[in-house]
Amino acid sequence: MMQPQIRNLIDISDTPAALKGKADMVLERARWAAQVFQRYDRDATMAIVDAVAQAAHEHAGRYAEWAVEETGFGVVAHKKLKNELTAHPLVEHYRDQDFVNVCVDEARKIVRIPRPAGVILALTPSTNPIATINYKILIALMTRNAMVISPHPAARACSVDAVQTLADAALAAGAPDGVIQVIADPSIALVEELMASPKTAVILATGGTAMVRSAYSSSTPAIGVGPGNAPVFVDATADIDKAAKRIVESKSFDNSALCTNESVLITLTEVDARLRNSFKQAGAYLCNDDDASRLRRYLFHDRGFNIESIGRDATWIAQECGIRVPTSTRILLAPITHIGVEEPLSREKLCPVLAYYVAKNRAQAISQARAVLRLAGAGHSAAIHALDERVAMAFAAAVEAYRVVVNVPCTQGAAGFATALAPTFTVGTGFFGRSSVGENIGPGHLIHWTQMAYNNDVAETFGNYHGLTQDFGGPLPQAPSDGVPGSNGYRGATAEQHAGSLPGVTRDELRRMIAEELRAVLRK
Repeated sequence: MMQPQIRNLIDISDTPAALKGKADMVLERARWAAQVFQRYDRDATMAIVDAVAQAAHEHAGRYAEWAVEETGFGVVAHKKLKNELTAHPLVEHYRDQDFVNVCVDEARKIVRIPRPAGVILALTPSTNPIATINYKILIALMTRNAMVISPHPAARACSVDAVQTLADAALAAGAPDGVIQVIADPSIALVEELMASPKTAVILATGGTAMVRSAYSSSTPAIGVGPGNAPVFVDATADIDKAAKRIVESKSFDNSALCTNESVLITLTEVDARLRNSFKQAGAYLCNDDDASRLRRYLFHDRGFNIESIGRDATWIAQECGIRVPTSTRILLAPITHIGVEEPLSREKLCPVLAYYVAKNRAQAISQARAVLRLAGAGHSAAIHALDERVAMAFAAAVEAYRVVVNVPCTQGAAGFATALAPTFTVGTGFFGRSSVGENIGPGHLIHWTQMAYNNDVAETFGNYHGLTQDFGGPLPQAPSDGVPGSNGYRGATAEQHAGSLPGVTRDELRRMIAEELRAVLRK
């Protein structure tokens, strides 16, 4: 296994006093860096953003291999693509948006002054570790914020090294020292200290329900995403062959590690036979009732979802279940006769297993799609394949989801990589999902604006603010010499202390830690 070269780690001991003190040191260093960063103009800011995006792109393949090796699931080629998509394409999506300069609206007599959040604490998952790190760091840099990353323990080594690589690129491009930091050994106690600290401006949480709820209950402003369980409806007006091909493409992408992947397919009796045949041609294996029972027993047990199946390919899962499938099988299609708590296969499945339900008519199909989201994933994502816009509108208006993608793979489409939605690895679930944000999270969520508003009486003259900007001039302050904000007086742990996996934890135990995505917050 590849090992991280230690350059910018924070070594956290276990005593409460030490945890509090070291957490405060990390946040104070980030706070100082954020204050300095807010003195940068847009050209200097974007130069740093571009340098970090280039570093993320150059190392996309290496970290894809490392993430698959360390966590044991996913597809290297697909993770490489995700890592690349969260580099230059992400930056280009926001290239024309200005998060630095004052905005003057003469018609409304309003002047808007950008106010970055400050210090952002980012919790990252094991399912998409590097892409999430790239994305969160870049949107923080676009808005001149400091970022402290707390990685998932199951993807710790690759995550730590990736953050260090991006931090080095930012520093070389002129970013303040300490604007990007990583917690080498995350624990519940440390994360709680970081989340509750008044020096943390906002928490950006991507992970399981418990992680997000913990962030929201910390008393610090938080932006988080809950679980997905996306229904996909294939209507009679759909191009059936294209629909099957796109769904297989989506469900097999990185072995369904993204929470935007389709979970339950719903179609109509009149197209059932044609759709099944199209799925076979696209690389799906159609399970019989016995196969579906085997999958049900393997994927779900008394403790919940079987985490050993997360990110595994279809043939591996079939072998574990005793199902004989062709070696070319890309997804497993499991027929179900009802949707609800009594049918485990209608729940979220972060693996290439797609439940298949046949409805009698469109009204029932839409009703069952709503039922899927009531089980889990409310506010998250849904998909429809239909050429009749009236059907698409009826579906989108009925399901409790804030992303409804049409005639596109849901995995890529809802995440903004095959649609015009904002590219993201944190999907807001809004009011339906008990979240404060419903759209795809981007840099605009990490900055607020002071609005200076004039009297709207036409007789009251509006000031001339063109050419006036915030004061970006003057020399930037240097890091204090006491080692709190700057790195010169503070050193991380040795490479020997942090190389490899968690001390005393076997590979199997490390894989079981992925359960934190679904059940707990960074359990050590």
